[in-house]
Amino acid sequence: MFRGNHPATVDGKGRLKFPAAIKAILDEMHTTEFYVTSHDGKSARIYPFQEWLKLEEKLQQMPSLDKAVKKFLERTNYYGQTARMDSQGRILIPSLLRESAATQGEVAVLGPLNYLQVWNKQRWVEHMEKDPFTDEDMTALSAAGI
Repeated sequence: MFRGNHPATVDGKGRLKFPAAIKAILDEMHTTEFYVTSHDGKSARIYPFQEWLKLEEKLQQMPSLDKAVKKFLERTNYYGQTARMDSQGRILIPSLLRESAATQGEVAVLGPLNYLQVWNKQRWVEHMEKDPFTDEDMTALSAAGI
């Protein structure tokens, strides 16, 4: 499981060097294969490949003509590519996604459980300000026992 915010940088060639805490988790998982994608082009999502396969299995159980499934797959395929972590703990963010999400230089690597999100640091701050955590959000989580 991934958690927290891990500041990092994407170099001029588009490679993200995984922060040490994330790299340690990936080493424990024995994974070097990933699916790098996005559903909106605003941030990159990095799925360990075995997690992406689980997601695909769930999608296969849904009706193929389901509008949400179709839109999700169109976008994650448009932005997505498989990637392999190199010996220095780096992974390539696809150029199309790198440009769309402005993931060059300083980024925030966030760990929402089974995948990683990579945000341009400034865009992430703006995103949180535009979409604050509300009392309604807390109520919904409380109803779920969280």
